[in-house]
Amino acid sequence: MSWHNLLHNYHYIGAMLLFCIGLYTVIVRRNIIKKIIGLNIMETSVFFFLVSIGYLEQGVAPIHVGEAQASQMVNPLPQALILTGIVVAVSVTAVALSMVILLYQQYGTLDVDHLMREEVDEEKEKEEVEE
Repeated sequence: MSWHNLLHNYHYIGAMLLFCIGLYTVIVRRNIIKKIIGLNIMETSVFFFLVSIGYLEQGVAPIHVGEAQASQMVNPLPQALILTGIVVAVSVTAVALSMVILLYQQYGTLDVDHLMREEVDEEKEKEEVEE
């Protein structure tokens, strides 16, 4: 693969970099809100990748008016799918943030490690009471 082909497909590289940034955020950060932001970055990178698949250099809108040939038209299917994906992503983010509010009200923290420690401590207390 030559450098020309690599530079010509810069949008694929950008989508991969965005996905890696989001994945890094989800794995490394301890705060749940930061993890949700990382998931949103990953979703955005997938949307960007799918839209860039339908991109045609010097392409025209997919409307059969004028002299445009079908081979010159941009594929509208990825764009239509992304609209649905955006609606789903916003809905999932809203539900996740509402769950974060409930977690904070219940435990007083959004630190994943602290929440997991409390869960383990509660299970140990239940086992001790049963014995």
